[in-house]
Amino acid sequence: MSAITDNGQVTAPRPDGGVGQSIRDSVVVARRNLIRMSRIPEMVLFGLIQPIMFVVLFTYVFGGSIQVGGSLSQQDYREFLMAGIFAQTVTFATAGAGAGIADDMHKGLIDRFRSLPMARGAVLTGRTMADLVQTALTLVVLAGVALLIGWRTHENFGKVLAGFGLLLLLGYAFSWIGALIGLSVRTPEAATSGGLIWLFPLTFISNAFVDSNNLPTVFRHIAEWNPFSTTVQACRELFGNLPPGFKTPDAWPMQHPVLASVLWSLLILVVFRTLAVRKYRRADG
Repeated sequence: MSAITDNGQVTAPRPDGGVGQSIRDSVVVARRNLIRMSRIPEMVLFGLIQPIMFVVLFTYVFGGSIQVGGSLSQQDYREFLMAGIFAQTVTFATAGAGAGIADDMHKGLIDRFRSLPMARGAVLTGRTMADLVQTALTLVVLAGVALLIGWRTHENFGKVLAGFGLLLLLGYAFSWIGALIGLSVRTPEAATSGGLIWLFPLTFISNAFVDSNNLPTVFRHIAEWNPFSTTVQACRELFGNLPPGFKTPDAWPMQHPVLASVLWSLLILVVFRTLAVRKYRRADG
């Protein structure tokens, strides 16, 4: 049962605690969000339109005019491009994660969760888990579209799966940035805007669409140490999509992209999950 404090606020009874309690509560919240997503299929559909447009535009409009490595081949650029499109797709899902949490806050749903005897971090963890499932489904569909337009991998199945695993890890880490933004603004519209403003420079000052060796010096150094670029480079290596004559930059993250990608993603996950849960608990108090 809930208790009423001296100032008239309703406080939730303490949960049993422990990792098991937190996992169970997170799964319940994730299931709730997945059911909601299944009832609004246009959410997934609209999330697919933008990356598909980027694939078509960059492949057929710019494909023959952008040099990667020593090649101007449209096929080489198509394979070079897809890792960047995949990574952009998982990171842009951040804006949707933030908007969803802001919407729940705006409608008072979060306040209802607070009145229940559940682990405090479970609300955010469940939401980010549901977003991860949606991102994975989006990647599957987008990979199918890429195969239809001629994208191919040239490494074994295990490495290809590892590449998609790195993409999902990056997307999950970034979803916690979205969660923090969603908790920090008052409306879903503000969360969407706040979630996109910083994503555009992050994804375009990178190696996603062009060879970072061709960027101006300052932008090249930013791109080489960009966690987004690191995951893109790792996926290109794991997919076997580095074009002929491509010169790998000397920066440490580009020389060891798989390890650097894991380290960047885990760092972002730990920092922003801590900040988001702290923000949630502070609002709870």
